[in-house]
Amino acid sequence: MYVYRLLKAKRIYYTHIEQEGVNKMENVVSKLLEDVQIPRMFRVRQIFPTSRIEPEMIPGRVASLLEEPEFASQIQPGMKIAITVGSRQIANVTLITRAIVDFVRSRGASPFIVAAMGSHGGATSEGQREVLRQFGVTEETMGCPVKTSMEVVKIGVNEEGTDVFIGKDSAEADGIIINCRIKPHTCFRGPYESGIMKMMTIGLGKQAGASVCHAAGFKYMAKYVPMFGKTILREAPILFAVAVLENAYDETERIVALNHDEIEEEEPKLLETAKSLLPRICVPECDVLICDVIGKNFSGSGMDPNITGTFVTPYASGGLKSQRVAVLDLSDESHHSGVGIGMAHATTRRFYEKMDFDLTYPNLITSTVIENARIPMVMKNDREAIGLCIKTCTEADRDNIRIVRISNSLKVEHILLSESYWEEARANPCLEIESRPQPMAFDGEGNLTDLGAV
Repeated sequence: MYVYRLLKAKRIYYTHIEQEGVNKMENVVSKLLEDVQIPRMFRVRQIFPTSRIEPEMIPGRVASLLEEPEFASQIQPGMKIAITVGSRQIANVTLITRAIVDFVRSRGASPFIVAAMGSHGGATSEGQREVLRQFGVTEETMGCPVKTSMEVVKIGVNEEGTDVFIGKDSAEADGIIINCRIKPHTCFRGPYESGIMKMMTIGLGKQAGASVCHAAGFKYMAKYVPMFGKTILREAPILFAVAVLENAYDETERIVALNHDEIEEEEPKLLETAKSLLPRICVPECDVLICDVIGKNFSGSGMDPNITGTFVTPYASGGLKSQRVAVLDLSDESHHSGVGIGMAHATTRRFYEKMDFDLTYPNLITSTVIENARIPMVMKNDREAIGLCIKTCTEADRDNIRIVRISNSLKVEHILLSESYWEEARANPCLEIESRPQPMAFDGEGNLTDLGAV
């Protein structure tokens, strides 16, 4: 008993000493940043085209598309039909998916949902089921089974002789419907980026298939996505695709159906349309970008570099040009995956404590882009993360520092700009000023009181 008490006392002592060291270091850092002046910010609305399909019209629109003979004739009574759902936060995904399920059932077939998200959700069946649940895709809401097994089977080889895999559940179906969104990818450029071909190659391929395709790196992804995709079109029972394009406000802009023999030719055209619909930050550059929250639900890269400019590979470019990036929080929907934090220069202890390495690393190991989980400087609160970015900017006018603040990279209709942008915003037809400049509001702990509510 005496030895136990002695060891316990030593642990308490050394823990106390370690905490004292942390506190002293915090005091040093805080003093280095205490003189940083954070500018006043004003709110603007970014104006983009508003064409959209109202949610109540979506079930009818999907049914109308699929009732065309070229699609309806492929679904026969008694068939088992797999319908894909991925890991992205797609607008109206439950409405669209349920409409496909209902149509399949109306033809006398038996639909089921398959998780088509490569290595996301920690590359586990349970993790991927939880991702779907967060989007509202469950057996109860869909009215059919939801299958998330990570087991795969080889269905053939591509033109270079590489094995091609898809999920066992999908391979055993009588038919597969690809249900997805088409948009520019965050790490590479090519005729097929995020969309139908990639959903087949990476999504249906599960972790095993994604790993094979990613092995050569993103430099060759524009080559391998269609190469693997064409093999799947040839060897797997792909019937057709239901693809969504979204407007700049994260709303359903259009829904299209492509037969299996149309996908190769038509998807690149839809990608170009999707690029034209993409939102943007309506000022070209800034000194500091503040992103309140990142997560896999917003983008495969945590924050969409097509918006933020935070590209993790040299094979894609665009978006906002910034010198420093502060990321303040991690979304609950990201399930503790901190993918994207590698492109920040500063974050908060709150973010770091939410991040789970075991749930972050599988996706990065599979994709080979390990830079996207490098840990930036971890500050104790929002104020110091922002202050650090301001203080370390070079060749910047600190009396007129240019800051852009967004809630996340998916919703950028409303953003905050620092006071130095005032005259520029007044003259910009794409910006509508919604407030006067005012100081950022921090609580007693140094954290923003309106986090995620820009």
